[in-house]
Amino acid sequence: YNFQVIFEVAFNSAKGGYVALDDISFSPVYCSNQTGIPFNPATAGCNFEEDLCNFYQDHKDGPGWSRVKVKRNVYRAGDHTTGFGYYLLANTKFTSQPGYIGRLYGPTLPGNLQFCLRFYYALYGFFKMSGTLAVYIFEENHVVQEKIWSVLDSPKGVWTQAEISFKKPMPCKVVFVSWCKSFWDCGLVALDDISLSLGSCQAADVLLPSPGECTFEKDECMFTQKKRGRGIWHRRRGPTPTSYTGPRGDHTTGVGYYMYIEASDMVYGQRAYLVSRSLRGTSGKQCLTFFYHMYGAGTGLLSVYLRKEDDDEEIPLWRRTGEQSISWLRGLIEYESDRNYQIIFEAIRGVSMRSDTAIDDIVFQAGPCLEVEEIQFSSGHPDSLNEIEY
Repeated sequence: YNFQVIFEVAFNSAKGGYVALDDISFSPVYCSNQTGIPFNPATAGCNFEEDLCNFYQDHKDGPGWSRVKVKRNVYRAGDHTTGFGYYLLANTKFTSQPGYIGRLYGPTLPGNLQFCLRFYYALYGFFKMSGTLAVYIFEENHVVQEKIWSVLDSPKGVWTQAEISFKKPMPCKVVFVSWCKSFWDCGLVALDDISLSLGSCQAADVLLPSPGECTFEKDECMFTQKKRGRGIWHRRRGPTPTSYTGPRGDHTTGVGYYMYIEASDMVYGQRAYLVSRSLRGTSGKQCLTFFYHMYGAGTGLLSVYLRKEDDDEEIPLWRRTGEQSISWLRGLIEYESDRNYQIIFEAIRGVSMRSDTAIDDIVFQAGPCLEVEEIQFSSGHPDSLNEIEY
């Protein structure tokens, strides 16, 4: 049933008083300090940056999954987490016969709890996508496997999000299986950023996003743009109109929305500004994370500025020039402002129409950044084409 939560304040003195509220959040399942739930769903997730976490595989099944990292270039997409980190890759071309080539097992999950499984996958080289990746639930006590999800269709080479709700009465494991249907139709299956949470995926989707986050799925959130005499940021899903530039999908889900500049509608050196609403200043450090996409032979410049209240100066915080990668890359900015301020994303059109620049998944957080951004240097040399580090 729909419901409302009401905070009511009453004073028993004519003088009144003060009551403050802050950091209100809602969970679809339970409060983090609730006792009696021994299982931590975070232990069933992995971004594969350090190792396989609590996942494992039975090598008797075949070549299986390998933890890989794409060498830095603009020819092959990197991982989903940062754009140049690690992910899992199953190469079905290594198998000599049709059939699954390996199972990836997750940790044991307790029974009688509702779970939401989310992960990102990308497919390369298959003629037909259907069934090339599947997810099973394995009940060890009964040696039973039940398929709960499989690929129906997917854009090639795009990190796409999948989410599955499930509940089993007995302890079970999640199993990822990659398939090669025939000798003539094998390819690459990539897997990254597996997460598990309590509750159904649908329940989590109805909660409002944090006011400090913007995925551009519904609108431009807190951002507006200067349009007079300048270029325009467009909200879009899917690939950009011009070939060999721009992303093929958004970063959030692979099939959602992002913001970008369309270089074919602009002239060389023309600028487009995306400006946040006024944000509250604090005495401590703050962290801004976002994902950017700069792919194309004529790519120009992407900059981030800070403008304090009652001050026209735009303080440069971050900048990238030229073609960076065919992947979405993560940007991290640590900054301070004791006065209210605005964040400005500025994109400058490059020398050719192949200079579309895009941004997605912007997050503002109080406190210092917990990680340091890894700088990406484009190679552009043919000898780095499609190479993978195992």
